[in-house]
Amino acid sequence: MESVKIYQMSFAKIYPLLVNKATKKGRTIDEVDQVINWLTGYWKEDIEQAIKDCVSYADFFLHAPDLNPNRKLIKGVVCGVRVESIEEPLMQEIRYLDKLIGELAKGKPIDKILRKE
Repeated sequence: MESVKIYQMSFAKIYPLLVNKATKKGRTIDEVDQVINWLTGYWKEDIEQAIKDCVSYADFFLHAPDLNPNRKLIKGVVCGVRVESIEEPLMQEIRYLDKLIGELAKGKPIDKILRKE
């Protein structure tokens, strides 16, 4: 049930929450956008268009232009659940972004957040 709720939420409602989490810890909107770009392939203009079009959070990920294959290197716990253990693919994509924004907010260097093989 909770999954359905988050899938239906507008990206326009989620994006400010992601930005707020990072900026209140001294990070920038550009860094948030860089993380989103690395994970999904969306550029700043694409993000702005998704917000303007009230794209659902599910569609934001389902129609991502270029999901980064290195996202599978993201490990750790978000909301008490290991992201690498999440079986539902769409929820895993959402939690990958949560994990990356959490790392950004905790001050992790951007080059470490954007995993390389």
